[in-house]
Amino acid sequence: MATDDSVRRDDPFSVLRRFARKPSGAERCELCSRAIGPEHPHVLEIAHRQLLCACDACAILFPGGHAKYSRVPRAIRDMSDFRLTDAQWDSLLIPIEMAFFYRNSTAGRVVAVYPSPAGATESLLPLERWDEVVADNPILATMAPDVEALVVNRLGVGTRQAVFIDHQPEYYIMPIDHCFRLVGLVRLHWKGLSGGAEVWDAIAGFFADIRSRAEPREVVRA
Repeated sequence: MATDDSVRRDDPFSVLRRFARKPSGAERCELCSRAIGPEHPHVLEIAHRQLLCACDACAILFPGGHAKYSRVPRAIRDMSDFRLTDAQWDSLLIPIEMAFFYRNSTAGRVVAVYPSPAGATESLLPLERWDEVVADNPILATMAPDVEALVVNRLGVGTRQAVFIDHQPEYYIMPIDHCFRLVGLVRLHWKGLSGGAEVWDAIAGFFADIRSRAEPREVVRA
């Protein structure tokens, strides 16, 4: 995937524009330079949270637990029976109704990130009730560190965005590259103070695609 020279490579979220826009021209593995197709694996450079496009041969070299790189999984898990009360959500102190949560192995903690017009914004507030959420949903303990995230979409819960009226909360465990793609879409399409119809259509389209790809969740008992 070609580098956008207007975005710094040492920016942890420098891949956002690349994931939000359609690819142009042939892409290459960023580890060995082999030509790759539009549907290809990704590898996360852990220390700087840099996503790299990879060929299958390179991606398979980096299973979870590697010191520098980790292969990003492909499966999206539908969490339709996820348990999260309004009080628990409010206690997480996320300023919008959409966020993703992943375990940062370098920091040794769970990180909450939400999309914004400026890109990915990390919540700096402590997740005091996160352990309670995990206790109610033991499957969260199975998420691969760094490369899988719980995605919460509660847009329409307490909002008046027309495209999301009657929308029910959605919960997925998904690869981190999809999370970056969502953030990139928001950044790319946001207009004015409220975002504009274009960004809400983009978000709706993203989750429609996720629903079509999602697999039933694994049953994990406490």
